[in-house]
Formats: sequence, structure tokens, C-alpha cells
Amino acid sequence: MKIAVFSTRPYDREFLDQANQAAGGRHRFSWYESRLNATTADLARDHDCVCAFVNDHLGRQELEILAGQGTRLIALRSAGFNNVDLEAARDLGLQIGRVPAYSPDAIAEHAVALILCLNRKIHKAYARVREGNFALEGLLGFDLKGKVAGVIGTGKIGINVARILKGFGCEVLASDPFETPELAQIGGRYVPVEELMAACDIITLHCPLTPDTRHLIDRAAIGRMKHGVMLINTSRGAVMDARAVISGLKNGRIGYVGLDVYEEEEDLFFEDLSEQVIRDDVFVRLMTFPNVLITGHQGFFTREAMSAIAGTTIGNISAFEDSGTPLYPVQVERRG
Repeated sequence: MKIAVFSTRPYDREFLDQANQAAGGRHRFSWYESRLNATTADLARDHDCVCAFVNDHLGRQELEILAGQGTRLIALRSAGFNNVDLEAARDLGLQIGRVPAYSPDAIAEHAVALILCLNRKIHKAYARVREGNFALEGLLGFDLKGKVAGVIGTGKIGINVARILKGFGCEVLASDPFETPELAQIGGRYVPVEELMAACDIITLHCPLTPDTRHLIDRAAIGRMKHGVMLINTSRGAVMDARAVISGLKNGRIGYVGLDVYEEEEDLFFEDLSEQVIRDDVFVRLMTFPNVLITGHQGFFTREAMSAIAGTTIGNISAFEDSGTPLYPVQVERRG
């Protein structure tokens, strides 16, 4: 198949090329650094497939352009698909393939890395030592053992986080509308989300972005939390209301924040903006807090995860070429 790959970085090309060669080199790529939107969609003219990432726009306008140009498959290099208008895809007869699970260990380990780094001030200590400052003032942390950790969302990533935190000696509480017996097997227990928020010293988010989870962490939720709570988000930015978090940081209700995602990250993440003025005032305000640590959506970024993402993406494309359906389709059934 002829594939237009948007939001391409050198590492995308490396791993997709490797996966394609492992599959016999049956597909041809066109590589575009630009994000997919209504302006750039014409680049995919006469391509059977468009391969897109999390910040590519796949609304009705973009999908209509793509379908009119001959595209039949949207192959997402991600598990989430909240950037896709599924109703429009259904109406236009477009198939959507995704990568449902690539390396839950990668994101789980990154979430715990944020917890450890925030707690023990590793980022601050690194900067100090490089300047010859070996003072310990301001670097005081706490033992994870005995703390109550809350995991919201117990899919593969959330369960792995729960398992790691249990290994540190934390009491693990979880909340998810779809409970899994694995949580009890590792010694955790399910509670209502309101109880979790009130009881936990650490709360880490691993739920998908849906209408029910959008701004799940808002002013009311923060008001129910323990004073000095640590909040970690490696799921989707809009699960957390950034303005409410800023208020919680200012009044001390929130003691630590670790983010690998941000609600308005589209204009920031995956780009080098070091020579530019960042115009997002909310994001800039977040960065002024000494107890906030932000990484640029890198939780997935391990060699193992990138190999798995590329392999599944090529698998979706090959399966569609052979049978008309990707291996891991997003359901876009037609109206009855």
C-alpha cells in the first residue's frame, strides 16, 4: 500500500522502516513532518492509507478531504483515538486502525519515575550538583512505604503502576468502571473515585479521555483531596483541568504535580521551541511552580514501545490490504 505518514520524526521513520522490512517491504511510505490538518491533507492525495499520530487532526473536514482523494484507511500510531471524528469516518466508509497496547511497562515506569523524581527532588539535585552546590536544604522527601496511592484507570498501564507501587510498600486503591481481578491479586482494592481522592497521598491517572473523564480532576475533586497530595498524569491532558490545578497549587492543597501530557499540548509538545516565546499562559504558569515537573509526552518513548507501535501499525495496514479490516479496528459501524 501507499502510505502518507504525518507528524514524522526521524525515530518514526527508523522504526516503521524496520517493521515494514520485517513484513517483506510490501508498503511504500511518503514522509511528512507536518501535522495533518485541513491545509496539509492534500499531501495524502492518491495514498491508500494515512498514518497519523496523537496531535494530527482527523475531524470531519480532514476526513472528507482524505476520502475524496482515495484514502481508505487511517492507521493511528497510538492507542487513543479522541482526535478522530468516528461518526464522520463511519459516514465516509473509512476504516480506522489503532495500537491498543504497545508497551504498558514504558508508560507505567515513566509515571513512577515522575513520582520518585518529584518526591526526592532529583531534578533539582541534578542541577545543584552541576553548579557545585551540595546543600540538602529544600530536597527533603518522604518514604513511599506506607503511603496510600490511588490509581484511576486499571487497564494494562494502570495495573502495572499499581504493581510497582505495591512493590514500594504502598497501600494501593483504584477506581475504574471496569474492574479487573488482577488488582486484588497484587493486593490492591477498588473504591469509589470520591473515596480514593479523599484517602490518597498520591493519585496517578491512567484513564482514557471520554466525556465522563474530561476534567475529572477539577476544582471540586481537588477540594476533596488530602492536603499536599501528589498528582501524576500520563494519560490525556484534558483529564485534568490545568487552571484548577494551578489554584490547588497556590492554596497548598496540591503538593506536587507530575505531567507528561497537557490539555493544550498540540502547539507545544514534540517541537523544539527553545528559541521561541511560549504563548500559552496557563502552561507557563504551571512551569513557575517549584513542585511541578513536566515532560513532553515521552512516557511511551522506549525502544521496545516504538518497535511494538511500528509493528502493530504495519500489521494493521497489511491486514487491511489483505482482508479490508485492520487487526485492531476502531468501531465505526454504519447506521442501521
